[in-house]
Amino acid sequence: MENFINPHAKEQTDLINAAMSIFAQNGYKKASVADICAEAGLAKGMINYYFGSKKNLYLYLAELSGKKMFERMERDFDASITDFFDNMKMMTKIKLSMMKEHPAIFAFLTSFYMEQDKDVRDEIKEYLQKSLDIRKRFIFDDIDISRFKDDVNAGLIDQLLVWAGEGMANNLKHDFNPETIEKYTDDLFACLDLMKKYFYRRRNK
Repeated sequence: MENFINPHAKEQTDLINAAMSIFAQNGYKKASVADICAEAGLAKGMINYYFGSKKNLYLYLAELSGKKMFERMERDFDASITDFFDNMKMMTKIKLSMMKEHPAIFAFLTSFYMEQDKDVRDEIKEYLQKSLDIRKRFIFDDIDISRFKDDVNAGLIDQLLVWAGEGMANNLKHDFNPETIEKYTDDLFACLDLMKKYFYRRRNK
């Protein structure tokens, strides 16, 4: 799909930005080619010209957004942090910085994760599995899981935090502003501190 895009072409950039906005607002099925092109100020046929179909455009946006997020994670990730919960805080901060700089990408990905339309469901499932595989590498490759108590499954804790993150992202989608972001982040970090207190072994003084 990368061949579709010349990043220096203004109308292609306008089309991508418009598509992210319309898909985020309406979901895949209700987002129309006409609405996307109208938002971009382009003729209706330009989606077919550059992408071949609405579906190709949608999947390209997912690929592009994921690539941007991965590049930011690679750039800012600190592999010296070996504490599971401190690592979660770091990853959250990286994602939040990405959200603030590229709110359209955040809104699109949130909608994409929740999409259930049968025309794109299989592709989304495959994409999400790849994303989870990458996420696990960032979370567990250099993490000291020996700090957890014997009866605590770190993988289950991670899954719980994935669900919490999805809920947080969904709420921010409807109320995206600096104050709300700060409040949710503070609450999440307080939860992480609480989990560390109860799920880690006691250290001898």
